Amino acid sequence: MPPKQGSKKTRPAKPQVAETTLDFARDWVEFVDPDDPEQLYRCDLTWLTSRWTCIFGAGCHGIVPGRPDDGCCSHGAFYSGRDDEQRVRKFAAQLTPETWQFYKNGQRGITELDDGKRRTRRVDGACIFLNRPGFPGGMGCALHSLAWRIDRHPLETKPDVCWQLPIRRTFEWIERPDETKMLVISIGEYDRRGWGSGGHDLTWWCTSSPEAHGGGEPVYVSYGPELTEMMGAAAYAELVTHCERRLAASLPVAPHPADPK
Repeated sequence: MPPKQGSKKTRPAKPQVAETTLDFARDWVEFVDPDDPEQLYRCDLTWLTSRWTCIFGAGCHGIVPGRPDDGCCSHGAFYSGRDDEQRVRKFAAQLTPETWQFYKNGQRGITELDDGKRRTRRVDGACIFLNRPGFPGGMGCALHSLAWRIDRHPLETKPDVCWQLPIRRTFEWIERPDETKMLVISIGEYDRRGWGSGGHDLTWWCTSSPEAHGGGEPVYVSYGPELTEMMGAAAYAELVTHCERRLAASLPVAPHPADPK
């Protein structure tokens, strides 16, 4: 069937490594926020109970051709706001030349503008905080490594978008038939489409790849601290109940196609 008049054709993803389709059945649950009756959580159980896990440095293909060691750090990180940037600056000040490969570059600033939006600077084709292979202090995000050294969680030291990925949180106000309004907060998979039209140009994206679905724990467990920060402790506790109920079922509805069979 041809597209409806005025609609745009969706560009298909062109991954270099096998990925599953973006369109498949998903199992969702909705529940009212225990801490706020005017908020409704809508959570993708298919994604949150999947066995996705980050494989940075252990088979990750990267999102830019020829740069697998960058992971998803090639484009830098857009700040969610002033507070996010200030928090990152505070922790960046604790880095040293021994722990941060681009320490000298960072003294000239860690932020750049991209179409009016502020993000971490890029140096030699990737985020300024990304230590490259061969750096004596270790490869990977300098802010991530800092968190473990000072007994903090990386969600405290890294830009918001970095610690939230690949969880996608969206907000939408809806008006119900009785003319009351409710804020719907969706918690789901940050797939290629989450990046906008440019997401289809990524060399590889892990959430759709079977190679990244071999985690020992489901996402709702491995990302427990991040989900608690995004939802609140009470809402996360209710999410856990729904996830456990789903996993206890003899035949869960709508499994993630990238998960092991």
